[in-house]
Order: sequence, then C-alpha cells, then structure tokens
Amino acid sequence: MKKRLIIHVFGKVQGVWFRKSTQEKAEELNILGFCQNMPNGTVYIEAEGELENLKYFSDWCKIGPPMAEVSGIKVTEEAIEGFKAFEIRR
Repeated sequence: MKKRLIIHVFGKVQGVWFRKSTQEKAEELNILGFCQNMPNGTVYIEAEGELENLKYFSDWCKIGPPMAEVSGIKVTEEAIEGFKAFEIRR
C-alpha cells in the first residue's frame, strides 16, 4: 500500500550532505518525492512509496548521514501526489 509522508528533520542537518544522502537512500528504497533545506535550519522531505519502505526511510531520517546530528523528526501523512522521481530542491 502506497503512502505519502511529510518529514521534518531537526538538528544539525544542513551543510552535512543530508539532502544528497536522503536522495540516495530514497532511490535505494524506491521512494519518490523531494527534500529541501528550510530557512529555519531543518530539512523538509516529502516521500511516497510502499509503507514498509517508508518505515525504513523514516527510521534512517532519525539518524541521517555520518556528519549529521539529528535531534528529532516530525512525521505526518498526506494524500498521494504522484511524484515521478526523488529530487533535491533548493
């Protein structure tokens, strides 16, 4: 069953390759959507995929890449958008 999650990632998550690592993890798990840095220092992610893959993905977001220091995430569920790829937005 496909779902769409909105994930806000908090902590030291900008300037540590978080978005590129997120894109790589999403592609590995066949997840579509996008991620982008926000002005408040967080990373915003929209992710669509199979529920089991989204669970692995959101668990990964709690840790992130090696240089990140994730202090927490907030996850909400939204209606499917129908993304075609996973991209990094500026």
